[in-house]
Amino acid sequence: MALTQQENALIARAYAAPMRAQVERWAAINSGTGNLAGLAEVAGLLAEQFAVLPGDICLVDQAPEESISSDGHVRTTQRGQHIHLAVRPGANRRILLTGHMDTVFPADHPFQMLREIEPGVINGPGVADMKGGIAVMLAALAAFEGSDAASALGYDVLLNSDEETGSASSAGLIAELARGKIAALTYEPAALPDGTLAGARPGSGNFSFVVTGKSAHAGRNPDDGRNAVIAAADLALRLAALRREGLSVNPAKIDGGGPNNVVPDHAVLRVNLRPLTPELEAEAKAALAEIVADVARRHDVSVHPHGGFGRPPKPLDPPAEKLFGLVRDCGADLGQSIAWKATGGVCDGNNIAACGVPVVDTMGVRGGAIHSDQEYLIVESLAERAALSALTLYRLANGAI
Repeated sequence: MALTQQENALIARAYAAPMRAQVERWAAINSGTGNLAGLAEVAGLLAEQFAVLPGDICLVDQAPEESISSDGHVRTTQRGQHIHLAVRPGANRRILLTGHMDTVFPADHPFQMLREIEPGVINGPGVADMKGGIAVMLAALAAFEGSDAASALGYDVLLNSDEETGSASSAGLIAELARGKIAALTYEPAALPDGTLAGARPGSGNFSFVVTGKSAHAGRNPDDGRNAVIAAADLALRLAALRREGLSVNPAKIDGGGPNNVVPDHAVLRVNLRPLTPELEAEAKAALAEIVADVARRHDVSVHPHGGFGRPPKPLDPPAEKLFGLVRDCGADLGQSIAWKATGGVCDGNNIAACGVPVVDTMGVRGGAIHSDQEYLIVESLAERAALSALTLYRLANGAI
């Protein structure tokens, strides 16, 4: 349909935002998930930029994240602070917008520099995933706040610092902020460089199985030992056999063992499972418990599982389809062809959908090769996606859903 005068003014404001300069400034600072100093620097810049919006902004501490070390002990890792902005919390219609400050590139990673690999295409750490997306979000919100519909819509913005490692420290905050929202937008990059959105997503579970056996001399009395590495290998093979349509299983690593003349009494198996539906997740949980118990009994070892399904499956249900339809229609009115497809990746959109809130989680930039030193951002997509988000916000405020 034809854009109104207010909508045209809104889009013009979105186009005018200095997004490229923002991305280049933010991406020049390493903010790998474990780089707390870099994350703090980026958080300070982002808090300053988002302060142009109305509402209250704060930095939120979360509990340390637990994981299993290679020797089987629980270790805690401190994560960076998360940014939370609350705007018009008393509004009748409220939405959630999320993004993440962290990247997969640690402070000592060689990929640190930005360069223009061809006119209008920038290569750099986090330019697409997702400092470009954060710039799009900010531009859209600033443009929306200048519209006649702003007072009708309240929103929370969350920029977390641990998305690339599964959002273990921010999951509770995500669930809290999702409560009572009519919709959510997350600013991961588009699923494909042409702007295609990610639709349905599988869930994801990361597990560490600590296997404890009994040490013995491999030559003198091997039968007195209980080989933890063999038990871990057996566990890996049995879990891999669970793989079928709709459930991927990836035994990724076994730590353990020692000298050749010693029966190993310790091993840690790392496994990732991705169920396509909640039903498959429930089946996988039951199968895991059964297999772990059987391996422990057959090998006379103890097996302690750690971890779980941190990202629930995200099916494309009718409320989500309605939100996707709104984004598609906004794109059509802007001359952008918007489609979506199922993907094997996971993100904070999984956690939001599990709270019963419809979410489109790839509202960010067009680009590609994320999580590699070839990551790139298509610069013209900054304005495109900012306009798309701004118009979506405007129509949500006017009762589109």
